[in-house]
Amino acid sequence: MDWQKGGSSSNIEVGSGGGGRGFGFGGGRMGIGGLIVLALIGWIFFKNPLALLDQGGAQLDDSGQSVPTQVDPQQKAFVSAILHSTEQTWGAIFQAKGLSYVDPTLHLFSGEVATACGGATAAVGPFYCPEDQKVYLDLGFFQLLQDRLHSSGDFARAYVIAHEVGHHVQKLTGVFDQVAAARRRGVPMDGADGLSVRQELQADCYAGVWGNHSEQQLQWLEPGDIESALNAASQIGDDTLQQQAQGRVRPDSFTHGTSAQRVHWFKVGFEGGDMAKCDTFAGAL
Repeated sequence: MDWQKGGSSSNIEVGSGGGGRGFGFGGGRMGIGGLIVLALIGWIFFKNPLALLDQGGAQLDDSGQSVPTQVDPQQKAFVSAILHSTEQTWGAIFQAKGLSYVDPTLHLFSGEVATACGGATAAVGPFYCPEDQKVYLDLGFFQLLQDRLHSSGDFARAYVIAHEVGHHVQKLTGVFDQVAAARRRGVPMDGADGLSVRQELQADCYAGVWGNHSEQQLQWLEPGDIESALNAASQIGDDTLQQQAQGRVRPDSFTHGTSAQRVHWFKVGFEGGDMAKCDTFAGAL
């Protein structure tokens, strides 16, 4: 992926190690990486994933000051280029529909971070907080993606960012509020047909929509890029991760969708480039 063809976003911020309390699943979303990290250490399907959130305070140096996050300039430039491309794509899509797209902020952190949704650690992976409309990313996750899940390549990493931006699109289009209202009515969230799975698969589809539009605009994909993104989607399916972590599959605890579903919905978005086709809340998955 020739990502240097893209521009640079001004909506990147680098924070210090932070602390916080009460990362709320009612308001915040566990990101694409949360399922991966927690599953790999064998907890998520049999223990409450909230147990891994809010584990202490900020990272402090000997003088009691927060430790600044160290970010590789090349990685920051990559993230900035991908975020800028999502801004261009979704800005144009929203404008064509007579809507206004508000750019999210992408916050780079290391270890722990305080958000408007509460405090979180790097253990939850990349995630989106609708309360402050920010995507949170510890760049160390990309190494995990490569080393533990054998998903390398710039487009695979770009897919991760685009998925979280897909949650931001859901925030702007009212999906988050609709899901929250359904949750209050007692509509099942987890499980193979739950709202959580449908919401995550729509974010996968939106990542595909971005991939389609960005390629039309920049022609920056290279041989093997699409396969790397599809492989990443496949590696982080609920069924695949459950099998790796526990040796069995429990559909009743699905939160993100199967490998086949994640690949399918990314392809729906990528092949058509039409967000209207990403209605994962209607009909069978």
